[in-house]
Amino acid sequence: MLHLVGLGLSDETDITVKGLETVKKAARVYLEAYTSILLVDKSVLEKYYGREVILADREMVESSSDEILRDAQTLDIAFLVVGDPFGATTHTDLVLRARELSIPIRTIPNASIVSAIGSTGLQLYNFGQTVSMVFFTDSWKPASFHDRIRENRTIGLHTLVLLDIKVKEQSLENLARGIRIYEEARYMTVGQCCQQMLEIEEIKRAEGEGMEGVYSGESLAVGVARVGGKDEKFVSGTLEQLCEVDEVLGGPLHSLVLLGRRTHELESDYVREFAVDKELWDTIWKRDYEGKQ
Repeated sequence: MLHLVGLGLSDETDITVKGLETVKKAARVYLEAYTSILLVDKSVLEKYYGREVILADREMVESSSDEILRDAQTLDIAFLVVGDPFGATTHTDLVLRARELSIPIRTIPNASIVSAIGSTGLQLYNFGQTVSMVFFTDSWKPASFHDRIRENRTIGLHTLVLLDIKVKEQSLENLARGIRIYEEARYMTVGQCCQQMLEIEEIKRAEGEGMEGVYSGESLAVGVARVGGKDEKFVSGTLEQLCEVDEVLGGPLHSLVLLGRRTHELESDYVREFAVDKELWDTIWKRDYEGKQ
């Protein structure tokens, strides 16, 4: 059987009892290591599990899935996923491949950023579509997220923005030349995300596609870091303010929430405690959000 095991968001102790039992009895244990990261090293997991853990990078999962699934018809194989196996990342290709080989599949859920974001004090049922923000380049600035945010804001819902990570990535030049040299790992910050969002909004407005605008530098948002960890951080404020909070938030992983206009007063009161400037938060809340539910 192929066991998809959620690890939670923080460290080695976040795995469920059921998940740990599965890991201990599995013939092989793989750790998916390119869509997210835990806050501890693989060696810490191995010590806690008492098992060898094989890193499964993007190349292995996408191109060598047969190796992961080898003998899974008769052996138990554990595939570990940070967060929840079917939270922000579904690994549909691997599951479909297992089905083709008539391999039974079992999922062991855990907390993901999609559920844990409720620790900001924002109600989960007030969230709309989740979007992803990738690193821009000089020639590539994808803006599909903008339309999804517009749809969320039209009906007053919050938007969770998941930020890009680059692990074991090759430069375009090395990729084209077939040279296996990998770039240093990069993790997008809340500040980088906010800057890119404001850049796209400016482009959309200049093109006449912004109508009244989806968001602005004065839109209220919450930046979060290492949710579920011992040193988790929350900072709220305007998008312009959050462009400058990376030092406060610290290391990866970061995420961002844009407040919807249906934000309840209790949600605002909770999030206000993390505000860069509480007086400015109150001013913008009363002007743009209060009574708009």
